[in-house]
Amino acid sequence: MKKSFVFAIRSAFIILLGWALITLSNRITIAEQKIDKFAESIGVVLEHEGGYVNHPKDPGGETNLGVTKKTWEAWGGKKDMKDLTPEDVIPLYKSMFWKRVKGDELPSGLDLVMFDFAVNAGPSRAITKLQIAIGAYPDGKMGPATMHKLADYVEENGIVNLIIVFQSMRQDYYESLDRFDTFGEGWTNRVNSTTEKALQRI
Repeated sequence: MKKSFVFAIRSAFIILLGWALITLSNRITIAEQKIDKFAESIGVVLEHEGGYVNHPKDPGGETNLGVTKKTWEAWGGKKDMKDLTPEDVIPLYKSMFWKRVKGDELPSGLDLVMFDFAVNAGPSRAITKLQIAIGAYPDGKMGPATMHKLADYVEENGIVNLIIVFQSMRQDYYESLDRFDTFGEGWTNRVNSTTEKALQRI
């Protein structure tokens, strides 16, 4: 009786240990996937943003690697704008833009275009455009209701459809701006480029 009891305990322990190892492995895999999604997306964003600029028609003023002076200082940055490196701005991008649009929770492809538009025009605007596209309440916040609407839309219409609709709305927004004559070619190229890269991720 004692031997069978000990054997049962050992068996239960082995099963629990195996389950714990599988769970840990799955969590590590998910974490790695999240890191990869952001790493792939930030590379595209930084490629689009380029280096230091201070265009007189850009309301953002001094900008380096896509980060305006106002955003950099709000982040707590002390370094001179001209001296910023990717290592300086990547944590800012992840905290202030990627997490705001819930990049880790978005379908592949949509994560890139949402993140890129958020960087270029602000997270709230990017989220609002997505909410309008999927029929969610446009409050500029990626809450549970929006995520449910997103899942329903993708299930019914497909992620390719959503990316194309979203990017079309993004282009319409750019074309509505007075500065389109100055920056329109670059914005349009950016929309086309991110659309292509997003569709390749599906």
